[in-house]
Amino acid sequence: MESTSRTLEVTVISGENLRTDRKPVKKNAFVVIRTDSNSVCTTKMDADGGSYPSWNEKLALDVPMHARFITVEVQCKTSMGNKTVGVARVPVSDFIGEYVPQSYLHFLSYRLRDYKGEKNGIINISVRAKVPEYASCSGTGMGVPLGGNNFAGVVTGIPVWCTNPGKF
Repeated sequence: MESTSRTLEVTVISGENLRTDRKPVKKNAFVVIRTDSNSVCTTKMDADGGSYPSWNEKLALDVPMHARFITVEVQCKTSMGNKTVGVARVPVSDFIGEYVPQSYLHFLSYRLRDYKGEKNGIINISVRAKVPEYASCSGTGMGVPLGGNNFAGVVTGIPVWCTNPGKF
């Protein structure tokens, strides 16, 4: 049965040069991550980092298979409520692609834009797609499933290089 969503492990690492109304953020910055399906995750507040906050917080996010972007929004809590510092729309194709393993850990940095579209800092994240573990004969959960329901083996490949192909 085909899954309609995948789980992403997003680690919100840090922010750089965050500003509100051209003034450095003083404290209480946090990050909200949203998907196309309105799934939302939020980090804890960094009370001391100012315009260079550090979260190092891992979030699990269910993302629909058809999703094209996740939205990373940095906010700060003020006496007037929460204020958006900047937003980055992260293409899913930046970390789910054809050329790297699905569970590859990507370290990514994105320019934040404020509500006027002006540059307003940088957000540093890492993203990994969590892949389902398949049971093998030994129960180790490693390998690639083969065949239908009546085959319990796994395929293991070892690259072999031949330095002198004429000797075979």
